[in-house]
Amino acid sequence: MTEAVNRQFYLHQRPEGRPTSDDVRRRDVAVPSPGQGQVLIKNLYFSIDPAIRGWMRDEPNYLPPIELGAPIRSTTVGRVVESRHPDFAEGDEVWGMNAWEDYSVAEGGTLVKIPADNQYPLQYYLDIFGAVGMTPYFGLLEAGQIKSGQTVLMSAAAGAVGSLGGQIAKIKGCKVVGLAGSDEKCRWITEDLGFDKAINYKTCGSLVDAIAEACPEGVDVYFDNVGGEILDAALLNLRDHARIVFCGAISGYNAKEPVPGPYNWWQILAKSAVVQGYLVSNYFDRFPEGVKQMAQWLEEGRIHFREEIVDGFENTLEAFQKLFDGTNEGKMIVRVEDDSAA
Repeated sequence: MTEAVNRQFYLHQRPEGRPTSDDVRRRDVAVPSPGQGQVLIKNLYFSIDPAIRGWMRDEPNYLPPIELGAPIRSTTVGRVVESRHPDFAEGDEVWGMNAWEDYSVAEGGTLVKIPADNQYPLQYYLDIFGAVGMTPYFGLLEAGQIKSGQTVLMSAAAGAVGSLGGQIAKIKGCKVVGLAGSDEKCRWITEDLGFDKAINYKTCGSLVDAIAEACPEGVDVYFDNVGGEILDAALLNLRDHARIVFCGAISGYNAKEPVPGPYNWWQILAKSAVVQGYLVSNYFDRFPEGVKQMAQWLEEGRIHFREEIVDGFENTLEAFQKLFDGTNEGKMIVRVEDDSAA
């Protein structure tokens, strides 16, 4: 095993703006060996997420910054090839926070074992059954405290998190309005996913007015994935005692200068609103509960989702860059190799 090559993408320098091949470089290193309590994994799928861009910054975050010279941190699905942990054996399929590399060494306590009788494609544990699915599940039900009859405004509504979140809100009896960046995406979330209304924020003119028209009684829960101007427009359409679930701020991830705070932040006071900072990791111990419910909705045909799977380790950085130009369709995943071949 030690003679094999471990391909890695690593952080060479801190990006300014959108990460390029000057910032994230490829190298070949030796395959590591697991220590006591650790597991060596052959990665089969990489999760490609906007949050990774934030981890490349040298500033406080909910996880430490990726160190220069370190492989790019990412959730992966893989297969155990060597174990020095009593709960894992060679051949077990697992998911956890690892890196963009062929082989990762992980502490056993950080991994989740995929059930041996799993009937779903392995990459589902990077989307609907992983953090991407659990983010809107607990974000809306727990952080957002949605209730039947409320109006939910979902940003990045055609993205992996937003598209699932809108469907969850509909299942729970809410009116759901989605914000997306193309007419095709707007049609998809309304015609296929069941959103009540969709707004193309790139062509609607005044976004404040467009939200007001779609949500004439105001927004009860705003699920914020983007921040920036979209957050400002949502703030001017809040209902009294509204809740904002602050899940992400992708609009500013590649900013080269400090990003101004929301200009309409005073609306939090005016509407007696609550802003809830939200990390899905706070619900990690409840993931089995969420996975069980999402699997039931999936089997019942009440949840639908898109995946964009890019084949080949060498295409990882290109896949990551697509997140920031809006050309990805659904949850972005890199298939390192066929999951039956590892």
